[in-house]
Amino acid sequence: MQSYPEADFIEAVKAVVKANQDFIPPYESGGSLYICPFLIGTSPIVGVKPGQDFIFRIYVTPVGAYYRGGLKPTAFVTSEFDRAAHGGTGQAKVGGNYAASMLPGEEAHRAGFSDVVYLDPREHHYIEELGSANFFGITKEGQFKTPKSPSILPSITKFSLIELAKEMGMNPVETPIGIDELDQFAEAGAMGTAAVISPVGSITHQAKKHIFYSESDVDPKTQALYDRLIAIQYGDEKGPTGWVVDVPLK
Repeated sequence: MQSYPEADFIEAVKAVVKANQDFIPPYESGGSLYICPFLIGTSPIVGVKPGQDFIFRIYVTPVGAYYRGGLKPTAFVTSEFDRAAHGGTGQAKVGGNYAASMLPGEEAHRAGFSDVVYLDPREHHYIEELGSANFFGITKEGQFKTPKSPSILPSITKFSLIELAKEMGMNPVETPIGIDELDQFAEAGAMGTAAVISPVGSITHQAKKHIFYSESDVDPKTQALYDRLIAIQYGDEKGPTGWVVDVPLK
């Protein structure tokens, strides 16, 4: 698929938001207008080959506050399943990537966990992602670390938090992180569009449970990162240049 032109993309998002302004939740509600652009192939072919015709659409819907009672750490567990293969489509935002997460996710929920920690498909040693979100850990020395792998989705939320971690002096790095290296982290979390940050209270691997800062209270640096990004998104604080696009409403 060819990328949709950036300038046209921004204008399209602005037009859709403006057309749906009556459905934007009030500021005080903690809700937001969820914006989901997508591109689908529409060529009339039955065979397995790339299409030549595509449709670009933007889906929006009002959503409530993700954390009604505030951020709460949750428990994760490693899985024997792989989310994506190296050299495959794990680094792309495609619908097929989510299919492999359905069964292990359900098994984790039934066992009382929030979601799954996926390890690398070659050695089952290095952390890849948490459910459909990127992982981060903050070391006991205060450094922000997130896994580096060819099959990890390059989340805009991750890149945003890396920039804010840099702003806060956390010296962020993308680096391979082994599942046996959890002891270095004082805090941990999952990064994604909907929740921004989901604090991780513990990770269980091979029946051994590793607890981070707390299983009930949010880590201070994690809370600071969350508050800073949310404040930028809500317009309460000024963010880096180019992060916010104004949409004139009626």
